[in-house]
Amino acid sequence: MKNKALRILSSTLLGALFLWIGSLLNLPAEAQNPELQQRVAELKENMAKNKQMLAQYTWVEQVTISLKGEQKKQEHFQVRLGPDGKPQKTSLDPPPQPPSGRQGRLKEHIIEKKKEEYGDYADQMKALAQQYVPPDKDLLQQAYAQGNISLSPAAGAPNEVQLVVKNYLKPGDSMTLVIDKTQKQLLRVQIASYMNDPKDAMNLTVQFAGMPGGPNHVSSVVMDGVSKQLNIATQNSNYQQL
Repeated sequence: MKNKALRILSSTLLGALFLWIGSLLNLPAEAQNPELQQRVAELKENMAKNKQMLAQYTWVEQVTISLKGEQKKQEHFQVRLGPDGKPQKTSLDPPPQPPSGRQGRLKEHIIEKKKEEYGDYADQMKALAQQYVPPDKDLLQQAYAQGNISLSPAAGAPNEVQLVVKNYLKPGDSMTLVIDKTQKQLLRVQIASYMNDPKDAMNLTVQFAGMPGGPNHVSSVVMDGVSKQLNIATQNSNYQQL
């Protein structure tokens, strides 16, 4: 279940960010500055174009779950966008073999027990991530009013700027969009938050990549539950035009 939720999250991220950009443009004019308005407008236009172009492609998605540095599960899917704009997925993995004999059933029971140990926490990570993606317009307006949204150059990258939202959902959290101001494309999104306790950190990183003459797309999504050492990573590759 948690794997399906993460796949939905990563595959719909472009659309969710598009909603965010649109909501930024609808914020009160006095809360904006001309450069911020320009960057957001450029990004909105390019993301709308990318969404149309992605409908002409298929790609391979790999989802990996690791606990304390040990890989627990990996799945592969062929993905394309359907007529409704939602991802359609076909598994590329062979069906699992049923356990045989007493030892096989015992091993399967142990594996299932271990999955339960981290499954609930993975679901909590997913639920928290969904509170950030897509962001809520009212919370963005509140962040603007409190002076918690800023636009600044990216350190060490003269062609990049970053849009930073602080104290968005929880005190001390942050959400950062890094934009290539020359190509007018989104490069990555980083969210630093926490579960019920600030010591229980949860980080989300989304990387984007472009293709020559093709769309800018989500290349990877990494969810990191720091205290539990639980990592859920999605990699998108092998984009082919239909």
